[in-house]
Amino acid sequence: MSKNAKVAAGGVAVGLILLIWLPWWAALLIVLGVPTAAYLALDPGQRRRLRRATRKEIGR
Repeated sequence: MSKNAKVAAGGVAVGLILLIWLPWWAALLIVLGVPTAAYLALDPGQRRRLRRATRKEIGR
């Protein structure tokens, strides 16, 4: 199993656990809020580099 497949499987597992454990709106808030907060934590140069990168390059 590739690294990306493991990350995707882990994300799905965490999402399902959150949906069972929390109300749907709280799980949705966490699933959307964590990546958004991580993106906003980057400085402007890192954001620019991330936007320029293709999806294949992000994993390197």
